[in-house]
Order: sequence, then C-alpha cells, then structure tokens
Amino acid sequence: MNADVRIRVLIADGDRLTRYELRRAIGEDAAFDVCAEAVNAAGAVSTAVRERPDVCVLDVLLPGGAMAATWEIGGRLPLAKVVMLTGSAEDRQLFAALRAGAVGYLMKTGDFANLPSALYDVWAGEAAVDPAFVARLLRHFRLREPRWRQPVGPAAWERPQPAAAGPRDARLTSREWEVLDLLARGLSTAEISRELTISATAVRVHIAAVVRKLGVPDRAAAVEALRGAASPGERSGN
Repeated sequence: MNADVRIRVLIADGDRLTRYELRRAIGEDAAFDVCAEAVNAAGAVSTAVRERPDVCVLDVLLPGGAMAATWEIGGRLPLAKVVMLTGSAEDRQLFAALRAGAVGYLMKTGDFANLPSALYDVWAGEAAVDPAFVARLLRHFRLREPRWRQPVGPAAWERPQPAAAGPRDARLTSREWEVLDLLARGLSTAEISRELTISATAVRVHIAAVVRKLGVPDRAAAVEALRGAASPGERSGN
C-alpha cells in the first residue's frame, strides 16, 4: 500500500468492545485513519455526513437498521464505500446488504487481521465478499435471474436476443425490493414492518409503489410477477 495514502474510516457498531477491536485492527495499518465511531444507524448517517469518510464499516445488526443507514449514506455520500460485518452466515442479510448498496460483506473474526486488506480493496474500487458467501451469491443469481435460450452457433452470438422484460427490469428501490422479497416469502404487512423496523404505513406505501411500477393490480399479482421472472428450472423445481 502507498504509504502516503490516508483512507478515512467510520466504524458503526452497537458493541463497545467490537468497536475497540475494529479500531485497533484498522489502526495498525498506516494507510487508514479511523475518523469517527457510531453506535446506531442514525449516528452512522449523521457522522458520515459530517466526517465524509472514504469507507464506512457497519455491523449488519446495527441498532436502528444497518440497511437503512447504508441506503442513506449511499444517497448522501455517493463516493463513500460501505462494508458490512456479520457474525452469521445467513443469506437474507447478505442479499439485503448488497441491494442497499454495500460493496463489502465480511464475516466477523476474532482479531480482524484481514480487514485492512479488504477495506483497501473496497476503497480502490473492488468488492469484498467473504469466501463463505461467494458460492451462495452465484447460486442466488443463477436461480433468481431470468434466463433465455438460443441456438449455439455464429448466428446466436452475431444477433443476440435481449432478455425478456419482466419485474426484474422494473426500477424498484432497494427498500421496495426488500418489501417484495418478504411478500414473496408470505410475510404480512405487520411482519414486514417488524422485519425492516419501519412503520406499517411505510410498508403499505412501498407495496403501493411496487404494484404501480410493475403494472399489476395488487400485491398478490406483484408476487406472482416476481415468481414468474424465475428460470423455468426453478419454477419446475429442477
């Protein structure tokens, strides 16, 4: 690393000991300057706006909502990179973090020895995803994204066919995708409200926006449209 580089880092974690360990691990590399700490989502956003860090390291269970904080930081500080830290290998948080705009998703380790290297990669424009999640990402996009077939041969790649338009082409916000995914899993408005730590009214507003953008009559049709965007293999259970 360039000895002249000073990468400003914001740490946001509700646990004091974890913040200490993160600061110590990051501070051991001369390329980094831990410019501020926060203990919740609101503090992470306000501190980021004030300090304008290059990289924000957020605990995925940050009090007040790590996903909401990531979305807000990305909207107000487009150049700031957000890295999520998790103590769980659970898929749902991984995909929610990436949809919210995080460019890094790493497992918490005892000493965070590899964290500075990952933060440097993120600052330099790379993604940083823990190896434990790579196979899950590939499987997720292989199963969830619409796929189309065409004959093998020169004609196929000389005149490629565009993927069919569908709900994945809709310009939904990160929060709207979260709400739609939870609807598809059978959660009610109240359950989505608790899951995302937002009001039931906000959930209904997001659902109305999803229905309007997808051009469907109601929430049930929106879920069916999402399921219809899955590959034929996924729908048939293959």
